[in-house]
Amino acid sequence: METFANLAAGFGNALTPINLAWALLGCFLGTAIGVLPGIGPALTIALLLPVTFKVEATGAFILFCGVFYGAMYGGSTTSILLNTPGESGSIITALEGAKMARNGRAGPALVTAAVGSFVAGTVGTLGISFVGPLVVEVALKLGPAEYFSLMMLCFVTVSAVLGGSALRGLTSLGFGLMLGLVGIDLQTGQPRLTFGVPELLDGVNVVLVAVALFAVGETMYLAWRHVEGGQVVRPIGKLWMSASDWRRSIGPWIRGSFLGFPFGVLPAGGTEMPTMLSYYAERKLVRPEHREEFGTTGAIEGVAGPEAANNAAAAGILVPMLTLGLPTSATAAIMLSAFQSYGIQPGPMLFTQQAALVWTLIASLYIANVMLVVLNLPLVGLWARILKIPTPQLYAGILVFATIGTYGISNSVIDLVLLYGIGIIAMFMRRFDFPTAPVVIGMILGPMAEQNLRQALTISQGDWSTFLTRPISLFILVLAALALLGPRLWGVWRARRAG
Repeated sequence: METFANLAAGFGNALTPINLAWALLGCFLGTAIGVLPGIGPALTIALLLPVTFKVEATGAFILFCGVFYGAMYGGSTTSILLNTPGESGSIITALEGAKMARNGRAGPALVTAAVGSFVAGTVGTLGISFVGPLVVEVALKLGPAEYFSLMMLCFVTVSAVLGGSALRGLTSLGFGLMLGLVGIDLQTGQPRLTFGVPELLDGVNVVLVAVALFAVGETMYLAWRHVEGGQVVRPIGKLWMSASDWRRSIGPWIRGSFLGFPFGVLPAGGTEMPTMLSYYAERKLVRPEHREEFGTTGAIEGVAGPEAANNAAAAGILVPMLTLGLPTSATAAIMLSAFQSYGIQPGPMLFTQQAALVWTLIASLYIANVMLVVLNLPLVGLWARILKIPTPQLYAGILVFATIGTYGISNSVIDLVLLYGIGIIAMFMRRFDFPTAPVVIGMILGPMAEQNLRQALTISQGDWSTFLTRPISLFILVLAALALLGPRLWGVWRARRAG
């Protein structure tokens, strides 16, 4: 009952005209950004961070959540009409969606994707409302040793498990940890990695690094790899679904939603794995008379299920970020840095110390979900026209916006040198397939892990075995070791068995 009372209070705040306007703006921007290939919610929120410093915290986070949800919706439009996913979670949607569009069924594909996103977004937001407080109760029982182990698990899963190469992921994580160390050590008062530059004594701004990685680096890479030539956008046709399409979509929407949400909550979940599993599940469960549509003319089940799984997983990512302060994706990491820029630390105490903000945010997610269905279907033609913006002008605009926004943080030229220095490194990281998300996660969680490590050692009077003698800490560390070494040991065992 307490959850319902908190939600009612949240809706009371979220339904004020100004907060509705922020939600609408976020949904509009998010959908527009989601439509543009290669420009995801992480880049958009990174760009918006410097210009929303003066905005009240509640309004800013409603805007960011609108962008986050909107980008998930927008990604399906390009996957279906262009066969070009706007973000990684929409890759599977393109498999069947693009084939449906080629066979004159773009309308039903777009409708099932939008309604599936609505169903999954609602299931995911219900999960945040009811699972979040339960996670908080567990989290309040954890001490510094357990938090340090939890951060080790997050480091391993985000950097070594999700990417294509563990070495590249760990290298990116190391770069992020190094950036997090810059500045004055709060315990000893000694400067670290400042190289005599006074502007670095306060450390490197997380917002600056996020903008450098996701706006400057990504834009420079896209400009570097840009190839002239227009894209062929398939005609949308009529936006309707037949009675058969509705019957075939309901099951995949529900299955995809309940498959995606738990993956989003897990530290190594992400959106790619549940969309892939949903696709293969629908392919196995489809009725025999529709089985041949998979891979040929496009099966609507192959769009409905993965798109629902994608959106439910995206909603689930907010659970560890809000309740434990653990970001499990690049977008969650940037949203965490946004909280920190307002002096708010996500974690178990967030639900008690900032209850009004949290429940307004959750209520605004429900509202954004409804807004996105209204925005997406009637305006799908408008979103398709966004693709006609010449890319050189788009890239130049992003760079100008990033430069002005970063300079506005502290009016420092050193910040601009760092912005473009880290941006160039990010461009080469992208070129050589080094993931950029571990950099931000390492930079944000590194100092927190260091603080928890010191607190745990202080409590145990310098005894390192405290991490192994506390059962929950030991369990989490074993999970981290399994995540890091398990796939390699499995590969060696299979190779020996085959040989």
